[in-house]
Amino acid sequence: MEIQVFFLGLRLALSLFEVNSVVSLNGSLTGLTQRTGPTEAGTDGVSAKTSSVKCNLQGTARLPAFSKDGDYVIGGVFSIHNNMHTVIHNYTTMPESPRCTGSVDAGELRYSRAMIFAIEEINNSTELLPGIRLGYQIHDSCASVTVTVHAGFQLSNGQDPVFHTGANCSRSGMVMGVVGESGSTPSISMSRIIGSFNIPQVSYFATCACLSDKQQYPTFFRTIPSDQFQAEALAKLVKYFGWTWIGAVRSDSDYGNNGMASFLEAAHKEGICVEYSESLYRTNPRRKIKRVADVIRRSTAVVVVAFVAGGDMKVLFEELARDPPPPHQWIGSESWVTDPHLLRFNFCAGAIGFGIQKSVIPGLRDFLLDLSPSEVAASPLLTEFWEDAFNCTLGKSENVCDGTEDIKMLQSPYTETSQLRITNMVYKAVYAIAHAIHNAVCQETNFTTQCDKHSRLESKQVFTELKKVNFSQNGYDVSFDANGDPVAVYELVNWQKTEDGVIELVTVGYYDASLPMGQEFRINRNLSWVEGGTQVPVSVCTESCPPGTRKVLQKGKPICCYDCIPCHEGEISNATDADDCISCPREFWPNAERNVCFPKPVEFLSFDEVLSIILAVFSVGGACLAIITAAVFFCHRTTPIVRANNSELSFLLLFSLTLCFLCSLTFIGTPSDWSCMLRHTAFGITFVLCISCVLGKTIVVLMAFKATLPGNNVMKWFGPPQQRMTVVFFTFIQVLICTVWLVLSPPFPMKNLTTYKEKIILECALGPAIGFWAVLGYIGLLAVFCFVLAVLARKLPDNFNEAKLITFSMLIFCAVWITFIPAYVSSPGKFTVAVEIFAILASSFGLILCIFAPKCFIILFQPEKNTKKHLMNKNQF
Repeated sequence: MEIQVFFLGLRLALSLFEVNSVVSLNGSLTGLTQRTGPTEAGTDGVSAKTSSVKCNLQGTARLPAFSKDGDYVIGGVFSIHNNMHTVIHNYTTMPESPRCTGSVDAGELRYSRAMIFAIEEINNSTELLPGIRLGYQIHDSCASVTVTVHAGFQLSNGQDPVFHTGANCSRSGMVMGVVGESGSTPSISMSRIIGSFNIPQVSYFATCACLSDKQQYPTFFRTIPSDQFQAEALAKLVKYFGWTWIGAVRSDSDYGNNGMASFLEAAHKEGICVEYSESLYRTNPRRKIKRVADVIRRSTAVVVVAFVAGGDMKVLFEELARDPPPPHQWIGSESWVTDPHLLRFNFCAGAIGFGIQKSVIPGLRDFLLDLSPSEVAASPLLTEFWEDAFNCTLGKSENVCDGTEDIKMLQSPYTETSQLRITNMVYKAVYAIAHAIHNAVCQETNFTTQCDKHSRLESKQVFTELKKVNFSQNGYDVSFDANGDPVAVYELVNWQKTEDGVIELVTVGYYDASLPMGQEFRINRNLSWVEGGTQVPVSVCTESCPPGTRKVLQKGKPICCYDCIPCHEGEISNATDADDCISCPREFWPNAERNVCFPKPVEFLSFDEVLSIILAVFSVGGACLAIITAAVFFCHRTTPIVRANNSELSFLLLFSLTLCFLCSLTFIGTPSDWSCMLRHTAFGITFVLCISCVLGKTIVVLMAFKATLPGNNVMKWFGPPQQRMTVVFFTFIQVLICTVWLVLSPPFPMKNLTTYKEKIILECALGPAIGFWAVLGYIGLLAVFCFVLAVLARKLPDNFNEAKLITFSMLIFCAVWITFIPAYVSSPGKFTVAVEIFAILASSFGLILCIFAPKCFIILFQPEKNTKKHLMNKNQF
């Protein structure tokens, strides 16, 4: 399988470079032709016992930008140039090796020089790799995949045109590890090449989450966090500030596509909607760049999340600067948001994003600025940088550098060391490989470290040790997880405009993915927003639904676009942007805003209500009236009008009327077990006692008339004892009915939750309706019977004949209770009780006024009629 992987990689390299060469394999070497010495046997030119093997490198070796010999060599690949010379091949001559063009990227040059600084620092250390000298081979990849692959093969092979292998010859040309590349796509290509030979690769700026796949990239490590962490951090940042409607722009590369895919997945989990997602690359035609810029200009999303490489972002900003769009809040990935070259675009002021932590590397600035003329002249790359920086030439006749150039005064990313972010990632990558080599070749003995520089060290050993490194350098911890990733810690940076109108990069907080959920952010400074605002901009498709409403998605639009619908009756939502309303418990009801459930008000006929007070006054007044009437009758008990109207039944009737008036008070107040049982039974018994007395008086009147006929002795059967027995008998039946009702299923207090939705009616449940209607029906039966008898006796020719008064009183009584039935059934809540009290009072007042008022009027105001003579005068009434 390893041989197959090698040939696939080799075929790729040959197709990329179009090198017409014959390549064969010996062990793990590539791009070499194998020749052997004399053999003992065999016809294929390869002996079973080989004394030595000589390999010739085919083609032209690509010289490194910087190199130095050492006991162990570390490779480096940096995009020091951003373009590659393009040649149209005619396939008639050997194609030349790819070469870089364009100006030197001063930032990448600083990274490469930082690698040299780190190696020199290690070589001077007495603790790390003592007695061992590290060398380096640093290549310029031209930001090209093809050149990166070429550099990967060369770092695997070495540069010697003739290479000997044997029992006593080590392969000194193979590097122990590689630092680089900065881009994810070139890093992927290089990892597939050098990973086949177990050469570890430690990138300082390749952040694609795909590189964490150890199945495809087993030897890949990095000192910068994966884009998976950054994508999740960006999604949480957007959610943290309440933005749910955003635009998305990405680089059309492994970095941008994979990073944006991770971000969109995390954003979806956070409930964030994306209005558009556009891609671009720096080499795209201008019409495509313009189309992306127009999408941003026309969008309604205020926030734009850009997962874009610095070079691609520069091209996009330049296009937007031609026709500046409406203000947008830019959210950036670390690739561009910390790029000092982009701070000149003023319309992006207020941008925020994540950056690698700033760091301090003691001695680095002095090393970078310590460039002697001889050192610059000896390096073509440094010569090119020097000539570009100072606009002069070295060793040429035109505009010759005169020696007054001072690099310390140069304003360039090369000399900018106040924002050491990625540079520190390079520094840590070099130290990580050095620690792995140290652990492989050094041993601790008697408090001293012994290192064997003659040890035959394989890159696989370094790869194994690199997975276990864990150290601290300059206060920054370095370690790798199972995927080769470090702990994700970012600075939250903000583009803030100074008083001079210059945008500067300000650290306003931190993000630590290792902290518990919800505590990852720590913001310690005020942020400057788009257009210099101090308030967090709003970027939503629809304004948030307030509590008391719920979201209803708009058809055909993302989930962030919705309408706000008030909760239904009896439901609430107590959170912003609630998806559903919740029903209040049965005994609770929403407030007017429908965001809180309050206990339903409990309603009953209480004594402190105006209606209850009025009814109570009439109840007590009626009872007092009955007592006063009884007092009047008692005081005039010897008068004819009292004696003629059956005074015993009259007093009993007045007593029962007093109880009828007073029993209405049991209907007022909080229903309880005793009050519920008392109110209906007391009402039923007292009214039957009352009607029984009226019925007894009516029967006495009828029988008294019959007794006046000659030979009729019927009155002896309706004397006082019989009258008392009649009252007791009729009353006993009602007592029996009430007793059965109370024993079997008595009335009880209950909360009526159905009549009104918004309040609770506290009332007495009657139990089986048959009990209540039996009590009421028996009263009605006696009243009708009494009414019929009174009608029969209404024309009897006696003065003070009570039959007419009883007839009228029973007419009122029956009318009241016939009217009471529909009113009782249809009255809601506490008004049901009020109707019942009103019926009791109305019928009681009807009885006392119709039966006793005329008699009391005569007794008190017409005493001349209260005589036996007047009573016996049949011509007067």
